[in-house]
Amino acid sequence: MKTQIFACIVLIVLTSNIYAQVNTEEQVKLITKLIINDNIKGIKVIETGDIVTDFSKIPNTGKLMIASRYKTWEYWNGVLNTGMLKLYEQFKDEKYKSYSLGNYTYIFDNYAELKKLNDENRFRWDGTVSQLFEMRLLDHCGSMASGLIDAYNYDKRKDYLDYLNKVGDYMLNKEVKLPDGTFARTEPFPLTVWLDDMYMSIPFLARMGKLTGDKKYFDFAAKQVIQFTKYLYDDNSGLYFHCYYNDIKEVGVAHWGRANGWSIFAQANLLEFLPLDHPDRPELLRIYKQQIRGFSRYQDVTGLWHQLLDKQDSYLETSCTAMFTYAVAKGVNEGWIDKRYNTIAIEGWRGIASQINEKGIVENICIGTGTSTSNVQYYTRPVEQNDIHGLGAVVLAGAEMIKLIKNYAE
Repeated sequence: MKTQIFACIVLIVLTSNIYAQVNTEEQVKLITKLIINDNIKGIKVIETGDIVTDFSKIPNTGKLMIASRYKTWEYWNGVLNTGMLKLYEQFKDEKYKSYSLGNYTYIFDNYAELKKLNDENRFRWDGTVSQLFEMRLLDHCGSMASGLIDAYNYDKRKDYLDYLNKVGDYMLNKEVKLPDGTFARTEPFPLTVWLDDMYMSIPFLARMGKLTGDKKYFDFAAKQVIQFTKYLYDDNSGLYFHCYYNDIKEVGVAHWGRANGWSIFAQANLLEFLPLDHPDRPELLRIYKQQIRGFSRYQDVTGLWHQLLDKQDSYLETSCTAMFTYAVAKGVNEGWIDKRYNTIAIEGWRGIASQINEKGIVENICIGTGTSTSNVQYYTRPVEQNDIHGLGAVVLAGAEMIKLIKNYAE
């Protein structure tokens, strides 16, 4: 009798998961269809609204912007480009590969023209590629370069490799660091460690290690995970603080959702590429599992997580949920964590699905957010539909969930 009951339960679970797989695929395709349709080429002339595809016909005066927000050189587009290539690997649908590769070829094919316009200060702040030329922060290069390595695996252009080597040199030798080598920023206070910077650096370093075969990239990435954990992990809550102020030797106040998401996102990327015999791998796996246990305690009954993870009166937020869902699903799929944890990811995707409307627009993504010495900023930070800070994470979570559900059903 007990055997029959168990068999029925398994059948119900598998059936529901197969149904979820269909819905997941449909939702991911709906989201990406909107993105791909909006990913137009060209430069928009602010004054007239005209979109110019021929650089020789761009007016000599007036402000400009990249016509599609998906073609700007910003870290969120690095995440999205990676997500599209993951979908290509799964579905072998050329439109996903064309999306990502096309975004990079557009920038590098027109590098000289874009640099000239940038040098002339022609671009509006919210539609630019200026960070490609500046490289003053990890934000400016790490995520986009990570996606560029994925593109380079399909399109081995010399100018891509030249840029990747430039980023590698910047991270290892020029980026601001604490005396012990931990990445830091000079804002908002001297030598501030931002948890976000784990994603802005580690996925690139991990891929660069695989691309070049040079162990120094893996060693440096592993060091960053261990050092960030030393400064920002909170034993009491099992969560990470958003920042550490080195000048006063104190952590910030907030366990911000997306920063914790960036952290586990980065760790999953490193574990994916890190050699199995790397000496730091056992410690990295321990940290990875520790963080998953930590944030899983705070998952809401809806499957979502809160903007401030340990504050149930803060709003439910989609981008951190997508990052946590991805990291757990990836861990189960790769065998890094026990498959019993797949329920966390399944519930997480259920929460994400509730935020995707019938048009494929994703709701309740927190806009860009800096560090703060007050939780009030995090409580009151606005959310937007299809805010680009979360779309790549949602696409990657969906891709990993499709794989998880398929594996589980089999």
